[in-house]
Amino acid sequence: MSTAVEPASVTRQPAPAQTTPFLKRPWVRVVLPVMVLVVFLLIWQAMSIAGVLNPVTLPPPSAIAAAFAELVVQGYFWEATWVTLEETLLGFLIGAGGGLIIGAVTGTFRSFRTAFWPFIVAFQNMPRIALAPLLLTWFGFGITSKVVMAALICFFPVVINTVAGIAAVDDNAKTLFRSLGATKSQTFFRLTMPSAAAIAFAGVKTALTLALLGAIVAEFVGASEGLGVLIKELNFQLEVAMAFAVVVFLSAIGLALYGLIELVERRLITWARD
Repeated sequence: MSTAVEPASVTRQPAPAQTTPFLKRPWVRVVLPVMVLVVFLLIWQAMSIAGVLNPVTLPPPSAIAAAFAELVVQGYFWEATWVTLEETLLGFLIGAGGGLIIGAVTGTFRSFRTAFWPFIVAFQNMPRIALAPLLLTWFGFGITSKVVMAALICFFPVVINTVAGIAAVDDNAKTLFRSLGATKSQTFFRLTMPSAAAIAFAGVKTALTLALLGAIVAEFVGASEGLGVLIKELNFQLEVAMAFAVVVFLSAIGLALYGLIELVERRLITWARD
């Protein structure tokens, strides 16, 4: 009677732990830009102290920080901030919302794209900042002309990215949906929109910062209030450090708005994360 041979025991090696790449760690994404900013400011300050930079035309960071400390305690500064934010957000909602709708229609219906795409591209290539004086004539010095300018500036990045996102949808996936009997609306909402969302949101993120640019440009051309008006007034008064402080503040607002949209994107488009 034969004896069964026991199989040799196999020593299993533990699977190597998955490590997050260094540059993708959350603290690195914060610390690295901060370090670059600090080094830049130190070099700027040192060049100002050494006399390489003229403090009248290019104030050192210390002077800009002191000027900003003076501004933040003034009521008119926050009133101007609210006006510019209102113009930016309203223009963004109108421009980005319209861009998503027009982009979805253009990317979905070939006849519409054939008929209107040349005009969309032509209007995109038009220097829309040059329209600011006309908008001022049409809509006056109030908030409407600034909102329209912001909407026009941020409209086209959303349209183009939405059309590109729809065009990038996998043809094999479309064929699979048709073979399963999905209707056009089911294919659009369950395949096309989720697939195109990541590319479309890239345009939305760009659009929000461009809406801020459009509002400021419109305020430069003609307005009675807003951060753009405040920058012009400070320049006329040769308060260069305070004007720089407002510009830096606008950059911070743009960065915060971009981060807000990116947070919304991460919450909504979970399937497209790195």
